[in-house]
Amino acid sequence: MKCYKCEKAEFNEKKVEFIQLGISLGKFDAFVCPVCEETVFEGSVSKKIEIKAKEAGIWGLARKTRLGTSGSSLDVKVPKVIVDFLNLKKGQEAIIEPTAKNKIQITVV
Repeated sequence: MKCYKCEKAEFNEKKVEFIQLGISLGKFDAFVCPVCEETVFEGSVSKKIEIKAKEAGIWGLARKTRLGTSGSSLDVKVPKVIVDFLNLKKGQEAIIEPTAKNKIQITVV
């Protein structure tokens, strides 16, 4: 099967380590392009990855939240599930920066 991304090579079958949120979920069968390194998993393998992510407690951490106000600034409420996962504490410092017109990144320092 030819790579649909670069269209320059055929996919090779190999085991690749799947890392999500800095946590290795194991090695899984995948199709990898030797040119652009595009990696594709079959549906059954994706299901196994999902199960491993759920077992590790990292599946579905994304949450919707609302912006609030604090004086003349806006604040972002971080949902408890994310606070617990990152072991955040009141008073910790963080760097907040835009990464696109509608996207921000918060790095705890």
